[in-house]
Amino acid sequence: MASAVDVLVALLPLLTIAVLMVGLYWPATRAMPVAWLVAIGAGLYWGMNETWIAASTIVGFITAANILWIVFGAILLLYTLKETGAFDVINQGFASVSEDRRVQVVLLVFLMGSFIEAAAGFGTPAAIVGPLLVGLGFPPLAAVVVALTGNLMAITFGAVGTPLIIGMIDIFESVTGIRTEVLAQPQFASIPEWVAQIGVFAATFHGIVGFFLPFIGVAMMTRFFGEERSVRPALAAFPLTVFAWFAFVVPYWLTAYFLGPEFPGLIGSMVGLFVTVGALKAGFFHPDDEWDFAPESRWPDHWVGDIEPGESSDRSGAVAADGGHPSHAMSLGMAWLPYALLAVLLVLTRVWDPLTTFLTSNLVLAWTDILGTGLEDDIAVLYLPGAIFVFVHLLTIGLHRMSLGEVAAAWTETGEKVTPAVIALLFAVATVQIMLQSGAAVDGDSMLIVLSEGTAGIAGAAYPFFAPWVGAFGAFLAGSNTVSDILFGTFQYGVADSIGTPRTIMLGSQAVGGAIGNLIAVHNVVAALAVVGLVGEEGRVIRLELIPLVYYATFTGLLTLLFSYVLFPGVF
Repeated sequence: MASAVDVLVALLPLLTIAVLMVGLYWPATRAMPVAWLVAIGAGLYWGMNETWIAASTIVGFITAANILWIVFGAILLLYTLKETGAFDVINQGFASVSEDRRVQVVLLVFLMGSFIEAAAGFGTPAAIVGPLLVGLGFPPLAAVVVALTGNLMAITFGAVGTPLIIGMIDIFESVTGIRTEVLAQPQFASIPEWVAQIGVFAATFHGIVGFFLPFIGVAMMTRFFGEERSVRPALAAFPLTVFAWFAFVVPYWLTAYFLGPEFPGLIGSMVGLFVTVGALKAGFFHPDDEWDFAPESRWPDHWVGDIEPGESSDRSGAVAADGGHPSHAMSLGMAWLPYALLAVLLVLTRVWDPLTTFLTSNLVLAWTDILGTGLEDDIAVLYLPGAIFVFVHLLTIGLHRMSLGEVAAAWTETGEKVTPAVIALLFAVATVQIMLQSGAAVDGDSMLIVLSEGTAGIAGAAYPFFAPWVGAFGAFLAGSNTVSDILFGTFQYGVADSIGTPRTIMLGSQAVGGAIGNLIAVHNVVAALAVVGLVGEEGRVIRLELIPLVYYATFTGLLTLLFSYVLFPGVF
């Protein structure tokens, strides 16, 4: 039985993150290195020697490098399309479907935002969709609020499944006790097979609770930014929100079940977009009346920042009033072509065995028996989605006839975007690895196991209700579903083991919780406000985002209880 001092020491790295980032508003680039130093101190108290601490840190750095390679490629492709004007063309294509703001929220925020999240992740949808909405004439504050809300269902599978692939598969494979228990189950031949089932439960939670998600985005817009300040205008769009949810969730869930955690958001959003736009163009589900914001002269000052509604910025920072791009003219099909190629290549590399074997067997940077501890990790450079993003970026240079200046600008902007994430991710993952490996180093319980047992003792059988809240707290702290899964995945496993509930269901709830926390993650909110010129309104945005957060976490918690004790108590 761990002592109170042991529990406090185990908690110190997480408390450090909470105090520095939430209490003192430190950026992750400063807070995470401090948390790593605190974790080293905790590790020394735990009995870890310098070799184990160094080896754990190296494993953390290698895992973080996997994440950063994916992030780099995803953001590079995004900025490539911004440079060529493809996003302006995509934006105009949506505007041509309907001038109704409620319809635009469903298409741009729920469906296209989910697609961007599925392809790139890491807070990019709000940073991309927000300016698109402002370009259509939304108040910047309204654009940020709805842009943060709409892509929640895709976040769990964001950046081509990174939260589950890196946040769970890589972590669980490095924890001997978990790997041994999972592989002892006859239905699982590998950790990825088990995590795929976790993804199915996560998709099931999202599919049920997300029924109201598109409507909530529309209702928040009409209630807080409409002239009437009422949800009644949103009710007229309720049939459309239900149809869009259905068009998204069916391929989303089926993809999670048959293909695994990499493609649900991509395929769900692509199919949902195609079907919903087709239905609207055929005359179905469009509200009878057209809803718009009040005239701009009646908007409160805090709704508008440095970018005026109806404007969109080009690659040089100049403003084009018609939303067009000064140097590229392309069809809607050409604008979408890079992402279509991306989706095809990602599926192909995962389902065509000869190609999969080639990519996983070549250019794999591996380190085994790190510093003699038995720890190991690797980077499959070609197989990770980062390589596919970069390959599509190279194809896009020719397809969109980019100039050398545009290519250089895309790389420069990508570097500026990724650089702050490097330090934060390196030390965040290293901190967690020290906590994870603290048990193996001393042949006893790790810090996270001690925390799990203590939490299980306090919450008891009711704990499954709190599982998504814990995941949300992790994402709030770190600004990432992936890092939340890294921070609390083994913790949730340990609690489920302690109270005798299905680990798979608990971790599915964790994966959903990590998505929920992105609604109020300080990094995401600041980034979304910055691109519309509204930095300083973080508190206002976070207060509004608490509405969908409480709804989603509460009902996911209730479903976790129902699944754990009534519907699927026999699941591993």
